[in-house]
Amino acid sequence: MSAEALKREIRGCTLCAEHLPLGPKPVVQFSATSRVVVIGQAPGRITHQTGLAFDDKSGHRLADWLGVDFDTLHDPARFAIVSMGFCYPGKASGGDKPPRPECAPTWHERVWSELPEDRLTLLVGTYAQRAYLPETKSWTMLERIQRWREFLPHFLPLPHPAWRSTLFIRDHPWFEAEVLPALRREVAQRIR
Repeated sequence: MSAEALKREIRGCTLCAEHLPLGPKPVVQFSATSRVVVIGQAPGRITHQTGLAFDDKSGHRLADWLGVDFDTLHDPARFAIVSMGFCYPGKASGGDKPPRPECAPTWHERVWSELPEDRLTLLVGTYAQRAYLPETKSWTMLERIQRWREFLPHFLPLPHPAWRSTLFIRDHPWFEAEVLPALRREVAQRIR
């Protein structure tokens, strides 16, 4: 199956429709040449409306972290955006609900089979980090990010680039001083 055919299949998915308050609208971005993969939590309400992943202030912050502009982040020839859940899961107290548990096991391996093997996967937030770094399940997100070097060249754990990350960066200046320059180098090597 081609990457394009797989995307069409994913976008038609209704696997967990009964649990989605706004209905299914899978948001995913990838191509056979995507060498940087961003795995987040799940689309937010704005992304559900627009159909564009990270289509808010967090997307602009993420692009800045990666050393690219907003449009480049959304270029599937360079970047895959394949979250733990592809549809907006709805609101919960204090934020959005967790990603639906059916999504990643159903689709991720099929997506990975369409991507280049020499890719960098950015694990944005706890859900992605626990799924793809299972040996660190008992760690905090801070511990994973502090030990980012241990996961290269395949993975790099990051906080979510939402407004709360401003507090994270303020409290952990090493993130801007050490992690972001390394992240930008790794991304630049893969998207040239």
